[in-house]
Amino acid sequence: MTRYITLEEAKHLPFWRRPVALLFLMALAMPIAFNTWSALLNNFVIEVADFDGSDIGLLHTVREIPGFFAIGVIAIIIFVREQVLGLVSLVLLGAATAITAYFPSMGGILTITMLSSIGFHYYETVNQSLQLQWLKIEDAPRMIGWLMAAGSLATLVAYLAIMALWETLNLSYSIVYMIGGGITVVIALIAMLAYPQFESPTVQTKKMILRKRYWLYYALQFMSGARRQIFVVFAGFMMVERFGFEVHEITTLYLINLIANMIFAPLMGRAVGHFGERRTLAVEYIGLIMVFLAYGGVYYLGWGVVIAAALYVIDHMFFALALALKTYFQKIADPADIAPTAAVAFTINHIAAVFLPVGLGLLWLASPAAVFFLAAGMAAVSLMLSLLIPRHPVPGHETIFQRALPQAAE
Repeated sequence: MTRYITLEEAKHLPFWRRPVALLFLMALAMPIAFNTWSALLNNFVIEVADFDGSDIGLLHTVREIPGFFAIGVIAIIIFVREQVLGLVSLVLLGAATAITAYFPSMGGILTITMLSSIGFHYYETVNQSLQLQWLKIEDAPRMIGWLMAAGSLATLVAYLAIMALWETLNLSYSIVYMIGGGITVVIALIAMLAYPQFESPTVQTKKMILRKRYWLYYALQFMSGARRQIFVVFAGFMMVERFGFEVHEITTLYLINLIANMIFAPLMGRAVGHFGERRTLAVEYIGLIMVFLAYGGVYYLGWGVVIAAALYVIDHMFFALALALKTYFQKIADPADIAPTAAVAFTINHIAAVFLPVGLGLLWLASPAAVFFLAAGMAAVSLMLSLLIPRHPVPGHETIFQRALPQAAE
């Protein structure tokens, strides 16, 4: 029989069975499947299916469609608890990843990508909601930073295994995908059996809501999704297409990213807690403008592989500061709005993601540098929006245009 306990009662459980431990377990499980898929993707589609820039753009558009429909989570949580939905989504992500290499055609790759993407995006939507419901506002920046570091650790182990064994054991794509996806499925099934159902202190609204006072959060989410696509789709593709990176080489690059993330994500969390969301987001966006302009320089100025690889790592590090967007919303939100707004925000985040990869894939064929210059412009818009966040955001004081409430003053 399923056991339901409140967050207050959960404090008396052994530490490994508390809500925060479940968040860490899920943070370890998801990246193993997703990043195993990502690490091999560019080489897999180029070697097996002969993809070009336009094809990879189409693949990522298909991958992002479930993110656009993340709003469907609101309908599902009427019947299924968020905790259950998150773990079932992890199982789907892992299972689809495991069978990826058995469908090496364009149609097969797109179909399996769609299935794994449903699992990934529904998990991420629910996971963000549970983090903001289960973590205290004062602890959230620090804990989310540590959750990001835990995900990086899990991915680090997967990448080290790929690096060490890919050429040594002459591994195939099918074996690596099967192991990576299978581990995620096993962890998710264990989490279903080992943990009680945790009751959040506030019952979540189970209908779609769009509140005018959240407009800045929505706008930042939209720009974040547009900008992220250029990094996810084209930065790694550039390393393979322009510089001929092989599987173990691109994995080495990811490995450096992970070590940097493990070190810096907890520090980023503390920085958000200390300096506030406005300052840390501004630093992120200024950094991204410079990085994307420099990516263009790789093409226009003929910079070499070392500079391109360094930019890739720096780019990835700046994205760790995006946790400030979560904590900004947590501070301004009605507690009952967290689950439906997480779904709405994910959909908004993916509006650009659905059409940008295909359009930019075609632009890539004409001028790869133009893609990165466009990204720099997007980061500049994000910078201007971030400066509208007040130093101490609270409900009723979501932007600098509203006067601060008395209790928000120091």
